Amino acid sequence: MTHRIPTPIPAARALAPLLLALLAACGSTPLPPWPGQGTTGVRTAPAVTDMGTSAQRAPEPPQAAVEIAPVLPPGAASSAAPAAAAPAEPAPPYGPEVAARFPDPAIAYSTPGLAPGRDNFTSNGEIATWLRDLAATRGGAQSPRSSVLSLGQSQSGVPLEALVLTRAAGTDPASLMASGRPTVLLIGQQHGDEPAPAEALLVVARELAQGVLTPVLERMNVIVVPRANPDGAAAGKRVTAGGIDVNRDHLLLRTPEARALARLQRDYQPIVTVDAHEYTVVGRFLEKFGAVQKFDALLQYATTPNLSEFMPRASEEWFRRPLVAALTKQQLSNEWYYTTSTDPQDLRISMGGTQPDTGRNVYGLRNAVSLLIETRGVGIGRLHIQRRVHTHVTAIASVLQSTSQRADDLIKLRSYMDREMAGNACRGDVVTAAGATPQRRALMMLDPATGADRSIDVEWYSALELRVQKSRPRPCGYWLSAASTATAERLQLLGVQVMRIAEPGAVLGETYRETTRSTGERSDVRGSIADAAPVVRVQVELVRGLLDTPMGSYYVPLSQPLANLVVAALEPDTQNSYFANGVQDALQNQARIVGEPTMRLEPLPTLPGL
Repeated sequence: MTHRIPTPIPAARALAPLLLALLAACGSTPLPPWPGQGTTGVRTAPAVTDMGTSAQRAPEPPQAAVEIAPVLPPGAASSAAPAAAAPAEPAPPYGPEVAARFPDPAIAYSTPGLAPGRDNFTSNGEIATWLRDLAATRGGAQSPRSSVLSLGQSQSGVPLEALVLTRAAGTDPASLMASGRPTVLLIGQQHGDEPAPAEALLVVARELAQGVLTPVLERMNVIVVPRANPDGAAAGKRVTAGGIDVNRDHLLLRTPEARALARLQRDYQPIVTVDAHEYTVVGRFLEKFGAVQKFDALLQYATTPNLSEFMPRASEEWFRRPLVAALTKQQLSNEWYYTTSTDPQDLRISMGGTQPDTGRNVYGLRNAVSLLIETRGVGIGRLHIQRRVHTHVTAIASVLQSTSQRADDLIKLRSYMDREMAGNACRGDVVTAAGATPQRRALMMLDPATGADRSIDVEWYSALELRVQKSRPRPCGYWLSAASTATAERLQLLGVQVMRIAEPGAVLGETYRETTRSTGERSDVRGSIADAAPVVRVQVELVRGLLDTPMGSYYVPLSQPLANLVVAALEPDTQNSYFANGVQDALQNQARIVGEPTMRLEPLPTLPGL
């Protein structure tokens, strides 16, 4: 049965105070003055508490007041036919004392998966119907344009889809670029056992299309991907049908799911990306610390080497701080994102990974504000689901409001960072490996018996300032042999400019001499990454000399905005590199170019399907 999305009604405005609180919480910090040149530091948090006041901010155009409401009033039922009944929910993993810390919000959200009596979450088919119904709904001349984007198919053949919402002349990439408005990309459920983000993004998509969030589209474009891993969601598993963690595949692009998101990033070039997840509530935390996870939301932004120094500053002051204020206003507890490994003997707490493999870090290297929002949900089934959805809706509404207030500044910031990254070619150093900084910290958790706060002293690895483990001079670009077709295509899919050498020549370069080799598993702060193949770990020396550049081989310049994605992919002695993971099969098929190239180059055309 087709599920039609009901029109918002006045009685559903119970959440109107939420956006009023967001409006009050958003800061008015001015855009910082641009420095004379970029840096290659690895600080991932603001070096100062104020971004400065020397740059005068232009007056912003008047904006319509924005309010948000639940899709349906409390107790209203969805008209969607329930999917096949799921197995009965297991008993809650903790008692009523802990559960009492997480009461339902004062409003009730409605999606197919949140309908009263429903045993499972919104199905993949129901999501597709929801998006198509929104795109087909016309609410008059003032309604935004909306359309469903086909992004490809999952590993088992399920369509991967997104909803574009805009005031631009069309919903294609060129129209959104021509609108002069920043684009925000909202991604949910990369991990299939984290259902609340998909339900929340259905709510957000509806309120953008025909509800109380529609006014923000005067200042931005929005793309919503409610469920990025439909196979994992159908199976209730973290990984894809092929057993790969999509959220560790954003540089390697082995899965169709990651490739679909890469094409979306490449074509629409969002300035803000939100990656919505859930985190483990009990499990290894209860085993290691004898306590239950406390926080409604864990928040983080990109924490990886080679970011522009202004990316974490804008992420912190323009987005995270207002987001914290919005959650606090709704009495939703929050903290920096953190996790721990699956090894029961490892008691370290880490503020997320620092490697360029997750969406959060790869999107940051695209010169975009990249925000991670995680609610407490893994391992507790449907428990507290309305509160989990409410947390995501509150957080995402804050991000949209911050983008609306900072739309002009974000456009200027992206332009500056693109120029900064391109201008760093042949200059300074590039960091190829960095680690978090160990500290001691009191982490607040919950007593599993009483539900009371329990402060636990932990070894805390801070990702807000990284320790350089390995660096080397930044080249002007990279040479790839004519046999490196897979590498060239993967880079093109990321949006990197790849050139073909049109006539033979020679250039000053550095080749890689292997000194040691071993094999192992890709790993991160959680432990081994769900992968199908081992990685090659090499140590190398650089050997400088004159390098022949045959016709038909490739040149990848670093004088382009995505230069640091190129570095992450092509420096071979890291676990995420294309060499380590078999995309680039031999060290002799790539080299660093250290002088300005003089050979004749021609753009490499994008192949069909890329």
